[in-house]
Amino acid sequence: MSDDCNRTPFWQRQPRLPLEIHRFFQDRMEAALQDPKARQALIWPTILGAPALRQLHPQGIPEAELLNHSVRLLAALGQHDPAVAWGAHLAAWPDTAEGGPGGWRPAAAWGAWGPLVSLRCGWQLAALTPLPMGERYPLACGVSLFNHGLFHECHDALEPLWTRAEGTLKNHLQGLILLAGGYHHLQQQNLAGLVTLWAEALRRLEGSGGAVSTPWGVVRLETALDLTARRLDHGRRATDGADEDAVFGFLWDLDRPTWELA
Repeated sequence: MSDDCNRTPFWQRQPRLPLEIHRFFQDRMEAALQDPKARQALIWPTILGAPALRQLHPQGIPEAELLNHSVRLLAALGQHDPAVAWGAHLAAWPDTAEGGPGGWRPAAAWGAWGPLVSLRCGWQLAALTPLPMGERYPLACGVSLFNHGLFHECHDALEPLWTRAEGTLKNHLQGLILLAGGYHHLQQQNLAGLVTLWAEALRRLEGSGGAVSTPWGVVRLETALDLTARRLDHGRRATDGADEDAVFGFLWDLDRPTWELA
């Protein structure tokens, strides 16, 4: 796991997103999960919402500078013509940006969420860019997204695999999904939600021995299960009216769980 992954900005409470912003993220993530080439859709919001660039160009980012900032990110995905990539993106995702005499600005629908859109899309891109292609890609996406603290996106990555699975594999994949869902509830500080999902996740993963075997690799999560069990025990012992900072402080202070794909 990279140092960047260890320093994830999402290992903390997260705001509840407006439905329009949530759909903005979900549409692009679903595309990137279905087709690795579509990871390019995450590049442009990352650049357009970057606070430093917005401050430098309050009237819009000149197209030449926008394309220049995209070169390295696109190259990592095997695309070497920023102008072509930008044109294709605008055709596919017209809700990304608005053009004006000063340059390109985030679409008005972003409102004040521009910095968060930039950060989250950038972190999604960091999680997905280095992953192996082929049949391992969907599972690798789920593991990497979990390790980057993008628990909602992890759920989206694993759900299609769970839908097609049967028997023990289906049960264990459901456990992984519920485990990630519980940590999403932790980000929202929803105690009842995280207790319910973690309890069911641990029940489904009880016989896994800390390793979920799949046709695409083995997900090792023994330490993550132990950390989750400790959090669940604490959450269950929290009483009505308990101090929220004390309850959630313990949950955040324990080590962040990670998975390993072997």
